[in-house]
Amino acid sequence: MIRARSLIAVALLLSLVGCKVGPNYKRPALTVPDQYRSVAPDATTQPQTSAPGPEKPFGELKWFEVFQDQALDSLIREALTNNYDLRIAAARVEQARAIVGIRKADQLPQVSASGSIVNERSGFYPGAPTYDTIGIQASYIVDFWGQYRRATEAARANLVATEFGQNVVRTTLVTGVASSYFQLRQYDMQLEYSKKTLEADKGMLNLNTIKFKGGESPETDVYQAQLLVQQAEAQIISLEASIQQTENAISVLLGRNPGPIARGTNLVDQPHMPDVPPGLPSTLLTRRPDVQRAEQQLVAANANVGVAKAAFFPQFSLTGAFGAQSTSITSFLQGPATFWSAGGQVLQPIFQGGRIRSNYRLAWAQRDEAELAYKQSVQLAVNDVANNLVGYTQARKYRIKIAEQTQTYFDTAHLANVRFTGGATSFLEVLVTQQQYFDSELALAQAWNAELQNYVQLYRSLGGGWEQ
Repeated sequence: MIRARSLIAVALLLSLVGCKVGPNYKRPALTVPDQYRSVAPDATTQPQTSAPGPEKPFGELKWFEVFQDQALDSLIREALTNNYDLRIAAARVEQARAIVGIRKADQLPQVSASGSIVNERSGFYPGAPTYDTIGIQASYIVDFWGQYRRATEAARANLVATEFGQNVVRTTLVTGVASSYFQLRQYDMQLEYSKKTLEADKGMLNLNTIKFKGGESPETDVYQAQLLVQQAEAQIISLEASIQQTENAISVLLGRNPGPIARGTNLVDQPHMPDVPPGLPSTLLTRRPDVQRAEQQLVAANANVGVAKAAFFPQFSLTGAFGAQSTSITSFLQGPATFWSAGGQVLQPIFQGGRIRSNYRLAWAQRDEAELAYKQSVQLAVNDVANNLVGYTQARKYRIKIAEQTQTYFDTAHLANVRFTGGATSFLEVLVTQQQYFDSELALAQAWNAELQNYVQLYRSLGGGWEQ
């Protein structure tokens, strides 16, 4: 019993004086600009009063504050509940959480029990006695060098990284549904205009046919009017196909079979800020889940260096057993029927063909790679925001110019139609101006969609969309 107490005391002492070899994590130095390119200093911190949500940086708004179309909000909520990619990400989080439990268990003693019944027959035991044995065994590897604590540290960091990975999926899903929805509304807008144009073109074809039959205009006017009708009909066919394909793509994001998608606000009436307050580039370190995931992967790789380094040092293990043996169950705990043992062991690796040193070099190389990946993720995040800020600003200006151009084409086409009706020009002028106006209307719908697509991508790049 004295020996057992001595071993316990030794184990406690080793645990108290033990250390954790390997480097402790420290965030590497980063080069982050004070503001985004082409953004005024005050615009990085001062929110606009026209913002659809609370007065704070755009990336800190929750997705339902940014997208205020009730139909779109319903689609996003359904996607967040049923999307398979998000559910797979949740399962990965549970896997990582279980791995943390496994690594923590390595730090604790292992206890097992055994029992046996043996009937022994030999020349020495002619009566063939039966031996009943029960015992409890315990083993404990003292984590003197912090090998298991470092492994647990790495597992926890991987768990957090997996949770941030789930947020990456959530952000991608929210913005993906919004992006596809705006694309669908573009096709709806173009289809509505194409149908109106088709009806007007059919009326013009009917008028030209009557005038040709009455000898008031040449047959070419009829053919030219037919071109306008055919152009609108072809566009309608193409748009109807695009609408169904986009609805199918949204259905997949929602975790449902292909089917129709509910609509809400028109494309041109979607609420969005004219000027976006992006905040400071340094906030991306805590806002963007992909950047935070990269940092936690670096934390895990840094801890694994300690795991690899601990393999160079001796390993202290303690074992103990207690049990009883008897030929009768009633005498298990009586006198000499009980037995116990306790012992300790030190294992020092001497030669393993360079495996330990190679594992240590591998751990350092993986840590260096993770640090570079983290720094790269920060740089890419800043670049992503800068590109999307320019994209959204220019897309908005472009849409305004296309709207002006469309109005000019409308006025030109209307004047050409008046001139043709009054006999001052041929129908060819009507044909050309009407085609230009038709194409410009389709381009205007695309411009509205491009503006909203850049708006969505800017929100994603600023780290928005993952908070519920």
